[in-house]
Amino acid sequence: MTWPSREVRLARKPSGLPVAGDFELVETEVGAPAQGELVVANAYCSVDPFMRMAMSGVRPIRGRPDSETGRPLAGGAVGRVVASASPAFAVGDWLVHQSGWREVSLVHESDDGLRRIDPDAAPVSTALGVLGMPGLTAWAGLRQVDAVRAGETVYVSAAAGTVGSIAAQLASARGARVLGSAGSERKLEWLRRLGIEAFDYRERPVGESLAALAPDGIDLYFDNVGGAQLEAAIAHMAWRGRIVACGAVSLYNDVEASAGPRNLDLLFTKELTIRGVRSRAHREEYPEFLAEVAPLVAGGSLVYEETVVHGIEQAPGAFIGLFAGENVGKMLVAVDGA
Repeated sequence: MTWPSREVRLARKPSGLPVAGDFELVETEVGAPAQGELVVANAYCSVDPFMRMAMSGVRPIRGRPDSETGRPLAGGAVGRVVASASPAFAVGDWLVHQSGWREVSLVHESDDGLRRIDPDAAPVSTALGVLGMPGLTAWAGLRQVDAVRAGETVYVSAAAGTVGSIAAQLASARGARVLGSAGSERKLEWLRRLGIEAFDYRERPVGESLAALAPDGIDLYFDNVGGAQLEAAIAHMAWRGRIVACGAVSLYNDVEASAGPRNLDLLFTKELTIRGVRSRAHREEYPEFLAEVAPLVAGGSLVYEETVVHGIEQAPGAFIGLFAGENVGKMLVAVDGA
């Protein structure tokens, strides 16, 4: 038995901002699973900015191979098992895996990041967002630079994105005053409804906004942008402030790797701490994360947004749209007919 499928492949390496011609949609078939394999009909595929780093090699990701031209793009996905040759998984099981950007995926029971989810506990799409990799990243990032303390001032860049919005709400729930930057009125309005003091980074320089909003300095900066925003945040950090280096979306489309912030001397003059966070390093903490965050989501005290486009053929456009700020919260592709 075979399953017809369509998949998105990398047609050529992007140079600068990705364009539609960098991708191609290919019709294919998925065959019956061999021992240990599963055929998964995907319901949602994840669209993430970090995937851009694997498309050019300018900023490689440790432990993640570069995307190859002519090959299907790998990414997070959630789907239902339609055929199984593994005793560990049955037909009908819902799984999260990393072989997305396909309508139907062939995965192996030993694949990195493969896990079963409960479709009755929360909408399956949340396994790619607030209860998945982005949520774990935000939660772990705040933990590993010491707990957020009540009364602190926290600044989150790209605060209307998936990771940023979760980090901002978790910090706020712990008693911090939270500032957040975003780039559209729709995003700013949503953040303000969440109790975040949001400002438009395009309206005036970030440094000016931070100086006006936090004249005594920032205790914790959750960085999703890098570049100029990181430099501005360093300049306005309080004594012994902490920085979570989570992402650098402003740099992902660089043709060549750019220089870092010009004020790194402030790391030692202010005795700052800066530490990176990657979700894969915290997978063993997923049960603990889920135990804390899932009830918050179920109870409505942690709010999430999803921007959903329909049809696997829309994945390239959705990906390009990330860099134009078209998403509020998690960007997803719903695989119609799954």
